[in-house]
Amino acid sequence: MAEQFQNEQYSEMNELSGRTRVLESKYSLARDRIFLINQNMIDSHKRLMIQIDSLNSDLKEIKNDVFIIKDTLRTLIKEFDSFAKKEDVKVLEKYINMWSPLKFVTEDQLNNLLKKTVKKRGRKKT
Repeated sequence: MAEQFQNEQYSEMNELSGRTRVLESKYSLARDRIFLINQNMIDSHKRLMIQIDSLNSDLKEIKNDVFIIKDTLRTLIKEFDSFAKKEDVKVLEKYINMWSPLKFVTEDQLNNLLKKTVKKRGRKKT
């Protein structure tokens, strides 16, 4: 009976030892998986931070471009206010048509005309 008791204790010890080894291997596997997950999370975090920095610099560029565009538009609007209106241009067009500046004589043309007239009159008197 003592031998049977020892055999039972020995088998229970072997069973406990086997269970302990299984639990240790599961624990080791879980620890390795957790380590791998942590490494992946760290790598992902680094990539995300690089992408965020890139996006921030792009956003700064876009903000700067938008500011330049807004400033240019403000300048254009101020310039548009100083342009002549359609009605003003029509009034000027009426005056120009009334004066007919294409029929004006240049100074050189007037001098030539005067010289010709003086010559003609000088010939008629003699």
